[in-house]
Order: sequence, then structure tokens, then C-alpha cells
Amino acid sequence: MYEDRVLSGMRPTGSCHIGHYHGALKNWVRLQDEHPCFFFAADWHALTTHYESPEVVGESVWDMLIDWFAAGIDPAKATVFVQSRVPEHAELFLLLAMSTPLGWLERVPTYKDQIEKLKDRDLSTFGFLGYPLMQAADILIYRATQVPVGEDQVPHIEMTREVARRFNNLFGREPGFEEKAQSAVKKLGARRAKLYLEARARYQEHGDEGALEQARALLAESQSLSHGDRERLFGYLEGARRVILVEPEAALTASSRLTGLDGQKMSKSYGNAVLMREEPKTLGEKIRRMPTDPARVRRTDRGDPDRCPVWNFHMHYSDDATRQWVQQGCRSAGIGCLECKQPVIDAMLREQEPWRQRAQPYLDDPSLLRSIVADGCDRARRVAQETMRDVREAMGLAFT
Repeated sequence: MYEDRVLSGMRPTGSCHIGHYHGALKNWVRLQDEHPCFFFAADWHALTTHYESPEVVGESVWDMLIDWFAAGIDPAKATVFVQSRVPEHAELFLLLAMSTPLGWLERVPTYKDQIEKLKDRDLSTFGFLGYPLMQAADILIYRATQVPVGEDQVPHIEMTREVARRFNNLFGREPGFEEKAQSAVKKLGARRAKLYLEARARYQEHGDEGALEQARALLAESQSLSHGDRERLFGYLEGARRVILVEPEAALTASSRLTGLDGQKMSKSYGNAVLMREEPKTLGEKIRRMPTDPARVRRTDRGDPDRCPVWNFHMHYSDDATRQWVQQGCRSAGIGCLECKQPVIDAMLREQEPWRQRAQPYLDDPSLLRSIVADGCDRARRVAQETMRDVREAMGLAFT
């Protein structure tokens, strides 16, 4: 439909841990070579749960962004920005709130789940209730077509699609739409116009999804259309509405199976995380202190790797030969737990060394980081302003 575009973000709550890398950043690094990507620090989202400690959010943004660049995010390939530096996010959030049913927000599964998990915080706020809609605005304002998420976030993307669909149905009406669309068809040129109309007929008369995609691709390639005419022809394919906000697709990412030091989900709040740029000495101490199979009380006791959190780290960091050595040595008591942990420590230190090297220029010169992010914010804002121009016009707010 529109240009294939990826959007994703993270809440700044401190430096990233290795779970962030294996669960998201590694995938972002791959995507930036395949599509135009927008990656943002979701500082407003962080305030929905940390509004009483805003200083934590402010300090965390820069640490988190350094970790992104250390992981391999390239500001020459991807647009990296801070949510609050693009105020159009807030404007679209407000305007979408005018027509979004309250029940849509209350039924998002993570809403009740987060309230249950974060009982120590007062989350009975409008900001927390509305955060799924703010998330929708973050996506829709860039007309993102793909949003990399885990399975638990798919309901958010589905709600975003519903919000976009409802907005287009409410505000995509346009006086004289049919005549304007037919006029826009002629601007395609005779050959493209014929192909477009044939594909439109096959889709509307026979439900041919392939024809729909063919027509969308034709429009995306056409250089002769204005932005408004392209919107009209996208809408004309399916009915009589302009497509103002694009319905995104959830790009499911393989969930990271890397657990925390204690075998639970890795989280700084649980005290079981290894940071991406952990001091080598600290990293070694954390791994050596990891709990192991409780059946191995003494060095001579036989163990079971499947009951040991360290085995999960071997699954990520060790080769087949090392894993076989662990299985045989643990089950026969041929190796001790500290011996078992050393290959993990060595592999993690090798992984982190390039991260530390890539981070160092930003630590040495903080102005370099701020300059890169300022450029990213400018690029993001230009795209956001283009969307908001169309949204205001559709909602009757473009008067002077």
C-alpha cells in the first residue's frame, strides 16, 4: 500500500540487558538492512507507570540509546528518535481519542495484566488506561506497515488496525470522492489505468486478494500521482473512502528463550539481569553466583542440566561440543558447576566486547549522541507532520 515501513520502540527504564538484545535489538539490526525503519525511545510511555519518578526516565533515555548503537543500530540506515521530541504523537493521540470507544482500551489483555503485576504503583490514571491508544498513534503517525512484536503484543496491533479502520470510515468521506478518484485514475496513464481498473473489478466482484495487492503495488510505483490522489485510489480499490491512516501488520519475532540468572524472565527489577555492557569482572561474578541444579549439593553429586538455569545460557552461547561436554560432565559429576559456567562467561565476554567498543565514542563525546538523535527527531517529525496535515484536513481542522 504505502512504502513498506517498520516502527518499533522501547520504554527507557535504564541500560539494556542481554534479554533486550536477543529479544528485540538483534532483529532490529537485521530489519534496518531490509526496510526503512523508525526506532524510538518511548519516554511518554515510561511515564504511564513511572510518573512519580520522571528523573529515572530522563536519565535512562541516553543510556538506552547508547546500547542500541552498541548493538549495531546504524543511524545512517534507521531513523532513531525520542517520542516526546515529536509532539505530533500527542496531537494524533488526542484526536484519535475523540472517536475511540472506551471498551476497546479496557479489553486490551495487557491492561489488566500490568495492573495485577504492578500492584505497588497507582495505575488508576487516564494515561495508563490510554497507553494502548498512544501506542496506536505512535504507529499510525508514521504509516508503518510492519511492527515487530512478540505474541503478547499482537492484541495491541489488532486494536491499532481497528483504530485506523474506524478513523478512515469516519473521516475518509469526501465530497465528490467518486469523481475525484476517476480523475486520479486518468493520471496513471492509459496502460496503468487499465491495469488498475481491471484489478479493482476482480477484487470488488470476486474478492481476488491477489488483484488487490497487484493494484496496490501499481499505485506504490506510480510517480505521477499527488499524495492526495494516491490516498483516493487506495480507498477507491476497496470502497468509497480515502485511506488516511494505514493498517499495520504485526511482524512476529521469535521470542527470546534467554531467561534471567535465576531462571525467571530477565528483568532489572527482578535483580536477575546481565547488562549489555556489564563490567567484565561483574559479569563473571554474576554468572559464577548463578543457582544450579539443587540436587548437586556436593561436587561429587550428579546433576541434571535441564533443571539448571545455567543450561539455558549454554543453549544460547555454547556450541554443540560444549553442550555435550556439559551434559556428560554434569550427569556423571565429572565437572563442577564453576567449570560448567566458565565457557558461558567466556562466550558472553566475547559477545559484549564489540558492544563496548561501539559504545565508547558516545561515552567519550555525549554531544555526538545528542546530535545524531536530534537529526533523527527532525526526520521523524517531517514524516509525522505530513500525516498530521492529512488528519487535520480530514477532520475539518485545516481551516485558517
